[in-house]
Amino acid sequence: MGKIPQRPEDIFETFRDDIKKAFGEDLKGLILYGSGARGEYMPGRSDLNFLVILTDAGIDHLDRAFGIVSSWSKRRVAIPLFMTKSMILQSLDCYPVEFLNMQLHYVPVYGEDVLRGLAFDRSNLRLQLERELKGKLLHLRTGFLETQGKDKALARLIAVSLTAFLSLFTALLYLKGIAAPRDRRELIRETAVAAGLDGNIFEKCLDIRENTRNPRGAEALALFKSYLREVGKLCDIIDKLE
Repeated sequence: MGKIPQRPEDIFETFRDDIKKAFGEDLKGLILYGSGARGEYMPGRSDLNFLVILTDAGIDHLDRAFGIVSSWSKRRVAIPLFMTKSMILQSLDCYPVEFLNMQLHYVPVYGEDVLRGLAFDRSNLRLQLERELKGKLLHLRTGFLETQGKDKALARLIAVSLTAFLSLFTALLYLKGIAAPRDRRELIRETAVAAGLDGNIFEKCLDIRENTRNPRGAEALALFKSYLREVGKLCDIIDKLE
């Protein structure tokens, strides 16, 4: 199958051909989203995420993709998200945050561009944002206790959780009518200004995710407690947002 690609576009043609061979005319669209579409792809570290649009008949035969999933995983291609166009349109009220983030940063690879022109209801977006933030805050508190305050466990929890918050920052800015920056640090800074948060805390957490910061002892504990506090503040802000 080859080596891990140095650029996402290096595999577009071959990956498309494999999907096309498996699904034929049932393949209606292929889209790259995630870090590879945001310009943040790091060979060997980042996964490549694809949205595969199938017909109703094609979605009933996902077993055709068994071999594709197995072989392409060796090249850091995540299991693709297989959907139909109708399912996407019917899911915008349930998952507006996810589709908003896809729509802001994606690359059409083949076929119909199903993300173009999607519209999002503000009330649905705000409701999911509140639900996701409060749920993640509860998980963070539980995870915090599970770490027993150990440095490596705290850093791992920060690294794992931060990506989800960045997606939620994008949704918050959308609700406030602000264009979300592509760069993650700029996204944090813009959100901090818009919501009155301490952006420095989230930037330190991003440093941990990017392996450029490794706090120990009291510093690690204090950072995580500040992280919890800022997420809690964000929950209060969303709760009052109309």
